[in-house]
Amino acid sequence: MAFSSGNDSGGPMAEINVTPLVDVMLVLLIIFMITTPLMNHKVKVQLPEAVLDKKPDEKAGLKTPPVTIAVTEKGELFWNDEPSTRQLIESKLSVEAQKDPQPVVNIRADKTTKYRLVNDVVKVAQAQGMRKVGFVTTPPKKNI
Repeated sequence: MAFSSGNDSGGPMAEINVTPLVDVMLVLLIIFMITTPLMNHKVKVQLPEAVLDKKPDEKAGLKTPPVTIAVTEKGELFWNDEPSTRQLIESKLSVEAQKDPQPVVNIRADKTTKYRLVNDVVKVAQAQGMRKVGFVTTPPKKNI
């Protein structure tokens, strides 16, 4: 690897040799040109189709009303708009969890209620075996 500028002075060459760079770039270009069509290959998957049961569901006719638990900013709890305590809500939720079908638990909270209080109610509902827990909000106002 000699560094010479082509003259007889023997000093280092000031120009960069771009030939190895071009060689590497051409090799990479060829590799990408070969592999790109292979990456577009899609795997075909046969997904199962849903089969609708023609028999009417016995449980479909039995609609249970949802349970509403309200949480205020101060941490007060309400079971279907009636004042309640945490222990009372736990016992009522364990009774509701035994029903078939289970009712939906709707949790309402003030806008300024700390999330910790709402999270505690959700954890209590899940600990008692409630499978369907949702949140109630007010819909956005429409400008007419």
